[in-house]
Amino acid sequence: MVMVRGTLSGKVAIVTGGGGGIGRATACMLAEDGADVAVVDLKAQGAQDTAQQVRALGRRALALTVDVTDYDAVKRAVAAINAKLGTPLVTVSNAGTAGETNPFHNENKANLLDQLRVHVEGAYHWLRETIGPMRQAGWGRLVVTSSIAATIGLRNGSSYAAAKGALIGLVRTVALENTSRGVTANCVLPGVIETDILKSLPPEQLEKMRRGNPAKRFGKPEDIAAAIAYLCSEQAGYVTGQCISPNGGLWFS
Repeated sequence: MVMVRGTLSGKVAIVTGGGGGIGRATACMLAEDGADVAVVDLKAQGAQDTAQQVRALGRRALALTVDVTDYDAVKRAVAAINAKLGTPLVTVSNAGTAGETNPFHNENKANLLDQLRVHVEGAYHWLRETIGPMRQAGWGRLVVTSSIAATIGLRNGSSYAAAKGALIGLVRTVALENTSRGVTANCVLPGVIETDILKSLPPEQLEKMRRGNPAKRFGKPEDIAAAIAYLCSEQAGYVTGQCISPNGGLWFS
């Protein structure tokens, strides 16, 4: 299939965790596809910087500082988006946190609950608050960033992997219930991606991880954004309930 750009012209998209990395790359790619973008992040400056990049691409943008675990704050944000940009028909739930890294026998429940709040409750809030107008319009795209850890596990990251795995069940249920209304819901499961968290690791550990990847390189935020942009496109209307994993061959589904 040839990817036709510009299929989101006239539509409004929300990207959470849009202040950098995968979120920023996604916001810009959706703007290139014609969408006006609401950029949501916990860090105000990051959201503002991304919004400026969206405007430089000729699209409207709104920067919002929101804690995705605060349902009332999410409701207020969606109301602001409706008022200033229009009704969002594309929602990309990308906000997340790495949390603590502990072997399971030393893991603590507080870390588990924090991971569930940010990843699962956070995604639930945004999907729940935006799906109604999509159903009414007969068209909508919901994409949630999970992780390859949801399928292969993550050493010293049981709580993170558990939360990311829960997202798959949530998304597939939403997909099942809403495909007849023209609304798709899908997950993207990134492999090892060049982010600030990755760059903070010791050089010897990074090199070992790089050698272990069949692609012999780490993914870039744009690699993930391209998959998300496809799932948000007009062409992906028959793709729903799926988990796409751009991972350089690290894992095959």
